[in-house]
Amino acid sequence: MNQEARFHSVRLDEEKCKGCTHCIRKCPTEAIRVKGSKAQIDEERCIDCGECIRTCPNHAKYARTDPLVALERFSYNIALPAPAFYAQFRVNTPLGKMLNGLLSLGFDQVFEVARGAEILAEEINRFLSQKKITRPVISSACPAVVRLIEVKFPSLLDNLLPLESPLGVASKIARLEAMRKGFAPEEIGLFFITPCPAKVTEVRQSEQNLSRIDGAISISSVYARLINSIDQLPDRSDIQLSSWKGIGWGRSGGEQESLCEGEYMAVDGIHQVISVLEKIELGELKNVTYCEAQACIGGCIGGVLAVQNPFIAKVSVNNLVKRYGTFHPISQQDLDEWRIKQVFTRARPYQVREVLKLDSDFKKALEKYQRIEKFLEELPGLDCGACGSPTCRALAEDVILGKAQEIDCPFLLRDQLLKKAREIYELAKRVPQTMSPKEEKEKENVESQ
Repeated sequence: MNQEARFHSVRLDEEKCKGCTHCIRKCPTEAIRVKGSKAQIDEERCIDCGECIRTCPNHAKYARTDPLVALERFSYNIALPAPAFYAQFRVNTPLGKMLNGLLSLGFDQVFEVARGAEILAEEINRFLSQKKITRPVISSACPAVVRLIEVKFPSLLDNLLPLESPLGVASKIARLEAMRKGFAPEEIGLFFITPCPAKVTEVRQSEQNLSRIDGAISISSVYARLINSIDQLPDRSDIQLSSWKGIGWGRSGGEQESLCEGEYMAVDGIHQVISVLEKIELGELKNVTYCEAQACIGGCIGGVLAVQNPFIAKVSVNNLVKRYGTFHPISQQDLDEWRIKQVFTRARPYQVREVLKLDSDFKKALEKYQRIEKFLEELPGLDCGACGSPTCRALAEDVILGKAQEIDCPFLLRDQLLKKAREIYELAKRVPQTMSPKEEKEKENVESQ
């Protein structure tokens, strides 16, 4: 795996880390351990969902994003605001003011990811109309959910929608439009205004071609630059293309609302998503055609890089959905051209992530698995996290793989200490053969006291 593919937005600030176990309990993929009183993040397991950032009381986890000065690398810069961006400002703030705010920060053009979502919805409807699809089809819009399936639910890879995300669609179309204006590909800079670290990682892993995205800037940093000046900016409604159909994707349920009628469901919050994926894996939701799944509670408006309270943000999104009800039609000619240009084709295929490879030799792997099960029987089964691993099973796996020791479990350590103490006590009671009867009696008197 190359260095770029290993990039993770979620990082650890060791100076702030106190070695508490809040993060290991909340991580949905058991990607965090505490060793030497400091958290450690397993890059193979991490899906950049941001739960550790949300949970850490010491603010020791953070998301690495790009600064606005990154725009200086390009001649023509395009902002790709997430639909969740619109929900950060006051309810009555016109969309044209928000988009103009991005232009005031140095961008030359704005292409709304919400518009990309509207365009993608047309292609999703086309895909769902096919007779032979694996039900339920799981949305590919949330990169944290996609990676969750790659890590924990590889059997559901065929259920994932084999189409680009709204961000991918928006970035490809924006680059094509800029190239039509006469700009060379290397002159064009595409920057996503992101609500979450998972999308930062998606940006960094984008291919070096039409689908390339050059950076991800957090909503919080953009919001801080605009909040005091946005009311004074002109309303540039002429650059707005999105409508209710794409704006609604910013909160849970908006994606299914933009599609044609069908048996759809929406789930948000990474742990609730896991619960639903388990049901799908068991074959209990085959009557559902489409499953919209988002890692953050409330959808993208609940991302850790957003500013507004997600419940207040939902009110703002609902208000915008009502206000901007006019949908700009998408011509069949444009759709056909985008299909030819592979705008809807995913640049990176889904792949299984092997996060627990016991051994390359099957026989040895089986032996290690049996040792894990045997050692697991010795553990208390409390999943307390005091050992630095999230669960007793995780500790058993770490011990057999040589990443931890048995006595990392405080209960096993206590048992060993008691055993040693008894051995020492028994040794202390033994009388050396060279001791006189008088010395032996004095020793007994001391013990009785």
